[in-house]
Amino acid sequence: MATPNTPAYNKPLYEPLAQIDPEVQNIIDKEIWRQFTGLELIASENLTSLATMEANGSILTNKYSEGLPSARYYGGNEYIDELENLCRKRALEAFHLDPAKWGVNVQPYSGSTANFAALTALIQPQDRLMGLGLPDGGHLTHGYYTAKKKMTASSIYFQSFPYSITPDTNLIDYASLAQQAKIFKPRLIICGASAYPRDWDYAELKKTAEKEGAYLMADIAHTSGLIAAQELNNPFEYCDVVTTTTHKTLRGPRAGLIFFRKDSEHTKDLEKRVNDAVFPACQGGPHNNTIAAIATALKQAADPSFKEYAKQVIANAKTLADELVAHGYKLQTGGTDNHLVLWDLRPLGLTGSKIEKVCDLMGITINKNAVSGDASAQTPGGIRLGTSAITSRDMKQEDIKVVASFLHRTVQLSLLLQKEAGTKMLKDFVRVATTDVGKEGYAKVKELRKEVEEFAIKWPLPGVKINDMKKPEGFIDH
Repeated sequence: MATPNTPAYNKPLYEPLAQIDPEVQNIIDKEIWRQFTGLELIASENLTSLATMEANGSILTNKYSEGLPSARYYGGNEYIDELENLCRKRALEAFHLDPAKWGVNVQPYSGSTANFAALTALIQPQDRLMGLGLPDGGHLTHGYYTAKKKMTASSIYFQSFPYSITPDTNLIDYASLAQQAKIFKPRLIICGASAYPRDWDYAELKKTAEKEGAYLMADIAHTSGLIAAQELNNPFEYCDVVTTTTHKTLRGPRAGLIFFRKDSEHTKDLEKRVNDAVFPACQGGPHNNTIAAIATALKQAADPSFKEYAKQVIANAKTLADELVAHGYKLQTGGTDNHLVLWDLRPLGLTGSKIEKVCDLMGITINKNAVSGDASAQTPGGIRLGTSAITSRDMKQEDIKVVASFLHRTVQLSLLLQKEAGTKMLKDFVRVATTDVGKEGYAKVKELRKEVEEFAIKWPLPGVKINDMKKPEGFIDH
């Protein structure tokens, strides 16, 4: 706290956020209320723990620490070194890895920066890589480009060629991938996805990579928590490098990790190459507060209770998929093996952007998503759903059935709104949902939103004292 001798220019340093910046505090309060009164179903989101948030908001944010433990470019890093070494140790333990065979860099700011650093370490500019195509469930950072534009650094700085899923099953076409790799001769094959509901055959991918003399890299950003809990296939048995975010199924802060193999002739120098690629090649000083939060989340992920959480995430996703199929809806691959469901809305004549918008009005947070065969990422034919966050709010299978009923009613309401709009324009769709007071659709929007909120507030919200909560000033009730 400030003392009587504290200069006026330093007194703000001791005042709490609510006092010094009530505008920002109000925005935070509104976001807390939004999360509490709604249902988070975005597959790439989760609700992190109170302890993780405390670590992320700690005084460690003050410290600069470019470099690695015991090799920093700044002084005063003895405790930062201790922290980073602890985080690296916990990362290997959480994924059941032998430190003689695997190492890890815990400094990447995000999954995308982790991926680009991994590419920088593994291959040279204009070398060839293959990743799952974005419309088939891949990620932007796996080499995606269009006929008109190279979209991300992975396609700008490297030559990329997408592999795909089979049209009849929507599963990875491993045979076609092997044939394409034989022709394209990639230096790197990337596996992993952002919208693929099934597990991966890493052993088959390893065979292809070895035949072509390519590195094999797995981006497990979406499934890392499920892999750490040993509920999905293990990429570490076959891959040279494994990257992940830390905030999805792993339930940590927003950041990234790069694991690298150390136990073969093929990968003997990867440790130095990966570390040099992270810093100084791709980023500056690490965010030590976030590394502390990663360490805390990894400790929780290594606890036996986390395995039960992962099992419940998958059970909830399967229940959600089964309920939607029972309502007659089409899901890509017909179901799920992991935490996400990809829902194809094209048979209904609806777009993912419309369902995303009306779900927002309901207090249900989802995201529009391309499904196989889509031509546009802005008006895609599907939506992506995930169960990690609602499982973190203690929901189980019977509760997921209620969530599925909300989604079913939302889609049926969307068909009504589209009919009332008289056009397929998104702006007209939103107009009738939010302003046509006398119409049936408007009334049903209000009714369903009320039901969703009454259901959502029954559940705890990690890190928040819900008994003290009240609706903040300025919160928009759709």
